[in-house]
Amino acid sequence: MRDAQGHELSGATTEGVGYFNSAVRAFTLIYGDASCLYDGAVKASPELVMAYLGKAWPLVLANDPLMAVSARAALNTARKLQMNDRERTHLAALLHAVIGHRASAVAILDRHLMSHPFDLVAHKAALQMDGHLGRFHYARDRSARALPRWSKAQESYGIMQSFYSFGLEEAGDYARAEDTARAAAELEPFGYWPHHCVSHVMEMMGRPKDGLAWMEEREPFWSTTDNLNRVHIWWHKSLFHIELGQYDAALQIYDGPLLATMRPASMSISNAAALLWRLDTLGCAVGDRWQHLAARWEDHADGKLYVFPDIHAAMSELRAGHTEAFERRLKAMRETAADGTQLGAIYRDIGLPVVEALRAFHHGAYAQTIEHLLPARFDLWKMGGSKAQRDVIDWTLVEAAVRAGQRDIALSLAHERLATRPESVPNRRFLQEAKAIAT
Repeated sequence: MRDAQGHELSGATTEGVGYFNSAVRAFTLIYGDASCLYDGAVKASPELVMAYLGKAWPLVLANDPLMAVSARAALNTARKLQMNDRERTHLAALLHAVIGHRASAVAILDRHLMSHPFDLVAHKAALQMDGHLGRFHYARDRSARALPRWSKAQESYGIMQSFYSFGLEEAGDYARAEDTARAAAELEPFGYWPHHCVSHVMEMMGRPKDGLAWMEEREPFWSTTDNLNRVHIWWHKSLFHIELGQYDAALQIYDGPLLATMRPASMSISNAAALLWRLDTLGCAVGDRWQHLAARWEDHADGKLYVFPDIHAAMSELRAGHTEAFERRLKAMRETAADGTQLGAIYRDIGLPVVEALRAFHHGAYAQTIEHLLPARFDLWKMGGSKAQRDVIDWTLVEAAVRAGQRDIALSLAHERLATRPESVPNRRFLQEAKAIAT
C-alpha cells in the first residue's frame, strides 16, 4: 500500500494508511494532533513501521530530554519491524538526530530527498533540523529542487511552497519569500509555516505595523487550538509591539496568550524567556515572572541535547536567582563541550561563551559581557534558530556596550541595527544612549 505522496508503506492496512496520511498532514502543517493520529495508525496497523518513525520525528525535533526518551522507545519498536529502503533511511536519520547529531541526520535526508522529492516528512524534518543548526536557508535550495517535480494540483503542494518561502526568508530574499508565503497561505490557510514566514519577513524588514495588520487579519487561522505552535506566532506579535515601543502590549501578550499556549517543551518555553529578557533589559517591571518561568524549565533542558534551549533556560535561572540550577547547567554544558562530538563542538564554540556572557551581564559585568560576545557573534548561527531568535544575543551585546560606557562599540552596533530597522524604537534608544556616552 502507498501513502498520499505515493511511497510504499511496510506493514500497512487501509485504515492505518488513512490515519498515517492525516498524521503527515498534521505534522507538516503543525496543525492538528499528529501524535494522536500516528497512534491511531499504529493501533490500526501494528506493523506499520512508518507510523512509529513518523511519531518519533516530532518527539526528536522538540529537542527536549523527556521527549527524547519517548522517541527512543518508538525507534526501538520500529527497528524490529520489516522495512523498505525509504523507511530504513528515516530510521538512520532519526538515530543520529535523537543523540543530537543533527548535521549527520540532515545529510542522510538531503541525499534521500534527491530520489524521494515527495517525502513531506523528510522535507519537514530536514527543514527543522537545519533550523536547529542555524541554517534554515538550506530549505530554499532543497525545496527549489523538489518543487518542479510536484504538481500544483497535488495535495500538500502548499506545504512544500511554505517550506520554500521560509528558506527564501532566511536567505534574505524577503520579497519572494513574502509572495510565496502568501500564496501558500491561500492553499493552506491553517498552516503554521506561511503565517510564520510572513511574520519573519515583516520583522527582518522593519515593518512592525504591517506585521500586526497581517496577524490581526489572519488571527482566526493561526490562533486556533489546533495550531500547536501558535505560541511562537504570539511571540512574533509581541516583537512587533516592542519595535513600536508598545512595551505594555508586549507584556500583556506574555501574561496572556503566550503563557496560555506555551507547551511543556523546551522550544516552546524558550519563547517566553526570549521575550521576558528583552522586556527586562528595556526596564519593564517584570515582577516575579522570572521565578515562575524558571520553574517551568525543570527536566526540559539538560545541557546535553541542544544549546538553544539551554541558553534560554540559563536566562531564566539567572534572573530568577536559581544559582544552583544555573551552575548545574553550566557544568553539564562544559562536559558536553569536551566530549569531542558534533554536539560538543557547538557547546564549546557558542554555548559556553554565550552563557558566560549572560552570567556576566546579569551580575553587571558589562565589559566582560562584551569580551565574550564580540568574538562569539560571528559564530552565533551555531546556536540554532532563526535570525530573529538569535537577535536576543546581539540585543544583549549592544545593551552591555551602552551600560559599560564603551561609546565606539555601542555606536557601531546601534548604527548596524538601525540600518535594517530604522524605525525601531529600541534601536533608536540604543543610538541615543550611545551618543550620550562621554567621549
